[in-house]
Amino acid sequence: MNQLTVGILFGGRSGEHEISLLSARSILEKINRKKYKVVEIGITHDGVWLVGLDVLTAFENKDLDGLKPATLIAEPGGNILYAREQTAAGILLSPFAKLDVIFPVTHGPFGEDGTIQGLLEITEIAFVGAGVLGSSVGMDKAVFKQVMRAHQIPVVDDMIFSRKEIEADIDQVVEKIEAMKHYPYFTKPVNMGSSVGINKCKNRQQLIAGLLDAAQYDRRILVEVGLEKPLEIEISVLGNEFPQVSVPGEIVPGDEFYSYDDKYINGISKLIIPAEIPAEMTKQIQETAIKAYQLIDCAGMARVDFMVDEKDNRIYLNELNSIPGFTKISMYTKLWEACGISFTELIDRLIELAIDRQKENSRSIHQYRRRAL
Repeated sequence: MNQLTVGILFGGRSGEHEISLLSARSILEKINRKKYKVVEIGITHDGVWLVGLDVLTAFENKDLDGLKPATLIAEPGGNILYAREQTAAGILLSPFAKLDVIFPVTHGPFGEDGTIQGLLEITEIAFVGAGVLGSSVGMDKAVFKQVMRAHQIPVVDDMIFSRKEIEADIDQVVEKIEAMKHYPYFTKPVNMGSSVGINKCKNRQQLIAGLLDAAQYDRRILVEVGLEKPLEIEISVLGNEFPQVSVPGEIVPGDEFYSYDDKYINGISKLIIPAEIPAEMTKQIQETAIKAYQLIDCAGMARVDFMVDEKDNRIYLNELNSIPGFTKISMYTKLWEACGISFTELIDRLIELAIDRQKENSRSIHQYRRRAL
């Protein structure tokens, strides 16, 4: 069997750039090199695509001098990755690799939000994960929650503010928030993951600081009412039109909540797999995860996060991550491992799903034809 050429796309213009490098490292260590020829493609903080030898190592060491700029041409059949060179006569493009599949692990804005996916859909190259719609709705916490509410899926109360509103009159913003319910509140950038820019605010001073912190990362800020004693439950989803779900896992934070530091720096949070919750609650969470996944036309993969209020066992859907983490501590892969699917097999399944979805997309015609009835 001929090897498929898989482009692993990582980095990007996001506060989750460094997490993307960790995810890419895990995938490069686990991917079956007998089945796939791997091409590493790194995207800098400034949005420049780079190729060459040991791209990920160069990114990890912040030594990019030996790499070459690269590009895809945004037209159908654009599965050739070109190295780009500036010459006296202009820009010279030379073929670098012909790609069968791209595996984006570009977490956050400009990678998980439908922007990269739009380019790949134009080129008609198979790629792992959701398309433009599933990616953009999954990334936008505010729109995602509105879609969930429209389908009677419980989410916690929230308000949305623009960065300009906060800058113009932060006192008025705080007053509106405090009229909503009670402390604690969580302040979040609408379009960000890995808990970047998220703060738990237990008083007015912390709320002001949290709003200003979140506003660094996005022009829209989400403020949610916090639960007093929540269980944090996560589910992994795998598939296209007929997705399957994993067992649930519980996160026991070492911090006030499952923060960026808790996830990637201090290492004191605990994962309980499978989560020690009643069977009926497990079933409800699994069914809700699939429903949310299908509602936004997600594909390939997602991690769906829930909170359970320990006071009344009420379940709230928190968010859906269309490009979940693939780091050594990431829940997405660990949940599938608990179900008997190894990291290497999971990569195979995701690549197969990407190819299947592209074949399905290619069945759609792009010119109007009157069909005889």
